[in-house]
Amino acid sequence: MHDDAFRGASASPFRDDFLRGQVAVVTGGGTGIGRAVALALARHGADVCVASRKIEHVGPAAKEIEALGRRSLAHTLDIRRLEEVEALAAAVERSLGPASIVVNNASGLFLSRAEDLSANGFDAVVRIILHGSFHMAKAFAPQLFARRGTLINMLTTSAWTGWPGAVHNSAGKGGLLALTRSLALEWGPRGVRVNGVAPGPVDTEATRPILWPTAEVKAEVGRQVPLGRIGEEEDVAGAVLFLASSASSWVNGEARFNVPIGRRPAPLRPGHVA
Repeated sequence: MHDDAFRGASASPFRDDFLRGQVAVVTGGGTGIGRAVALALARHGADVCVASRKIEHVGPAAKEIEALGRRSLAHTLDIRRLEEVEALAAAVERSLGPASIVVNNASGLFLSRAEDLSANGFDAVVRIILHGSFHMAKAFAPQLFARRGTLINMLTTSAWTGWPGAVHNSAGKGGLLALTRSLALEWGPRGVRVNGVAPGPVDTEATRPILWPTAEVKAEVGRQVPLGRIGEEEDVAGAVLFLASSASSWVNGEARFNVPIGRRPAPLRPGHVA
């Protein structure tokens, strides 16, 4: 990790209890960026539900949250199914209380040239990213309205730049960008802020073998970023903390947190999934 990275409560510019009394929900919260976000929210006082398709992902993350002294809930679901998302919303309110912070982090990615991409593959990824995020927004809307809360959508710079080899992911994220801005306009007058975080390349256990399988490729990608390095999970968690805080009380409908890089090398190796 780079020297100036956000390192959790010990280096955070925020008080370690500034989210006390808040209830957060993080989809895809058991691994990678989602786990980093969930733990950062918990370190600063929030009770956190981590949701994903696999209990082996969210179970350990929930235990880590409890070890920080916060309440947690591990929940499995298929975010593409509205009825399962509605069941999640009911479980959160019943177990932790109404949610005030919802982070739509669940995503899908495998690399494929557009001409080789099946209709089912395209549909699956877009439904996770776009339909799933809408389902979360719809199901948690009453709780967010009651708490005057915040909805944070995880985007990517490819929503603006495109990404050869990942048209399905870019299309989903582009739709999510429009959803973010539209909800911000609709829900702002009701006291709910809707924003996005759009990271460039971020090093995670899932992206590492797919996008920069060697040190040379990773260094090349890092040189394309204006700051000269690939992002860390904690960089994204820090941005989410800002959007969850009162420091961003007049930020609504924003999404572009990172300058897009010029190009994204993507070795098109079928079967690799992030």
